[in-house]
Amino acid sequence: MDVDAIKTVAVLGAGQMGGGIAQVAAQTGLNVLFGDIDLARAEAGKAKIEKGLARLVTKGKIDETRKAEILGLIKPVGGVGEFSSGVDIAIEAATENIDLKKKIFAGLDEAVPDGAILATNTSSISITLLAAVTKRPASVVGMHFMNPVPVMKLVEIIRGLQTADPVYEATVGLAAKMGKTTITSKDCPGFLVNRILIPLINEACFALQEG
Repeated sequence: MDVDAIKTVAVLGAGQMGGGIAQVAAQTGLNVLFGDIDLARAEAGKAKIEKGLARLVTKGKIDETRKAEILGLIKPVGGVGEFSSGVDIAIEAATENIDLKKKIFAGLDEAVPDGAILATNTSSISITLLAAVTKRPASVVGMHFMNPVPVMKLVEIIRGLQTADPVYEATVGLAAKMGKTTITSKDCPGFLVNRILIPLINEACFALQEG
């Protein structure tokens, strides 16, 4: 898939990470279907995005017209079942739970059009493992955003064992279109960011322990 063919992004998970991804996608000019386990949670997630944009208006970084444009591109929906029409890439941003993510990916595989990319914002769970519950493992990829998404520039792209080159390239292109800098990791424990981060945290703990 060519990155310019990506017009509609489905984001599943209306928490902080999902909300940030939805906001950045809309700021890029993409249509966003913003879902959670029910419509009320998705609407609450959009309300948080609106509050964040209101702060940007107060700071003079955007105006009310721009705020309305961004919000107008985000449509809250009740869940995976409403991702069936026109979705070019679905980005899962649910809790870091393997069984939950497997269930979500199986559902996304059934709901999202055959040509669409299935991406996960996981920071640690195997992309190959999630791809295995779908009928399109070549279209599954890791797209790990950093928190807070609207501020942090890094996106870690993770290739599963079967991730196709065009899928990887389109995902990298989408991140670049969103104004992000990308790094690419193999599908290994911790990927790159956490593999580097966790030893640093451990060393800080050891330094504190040693006074």
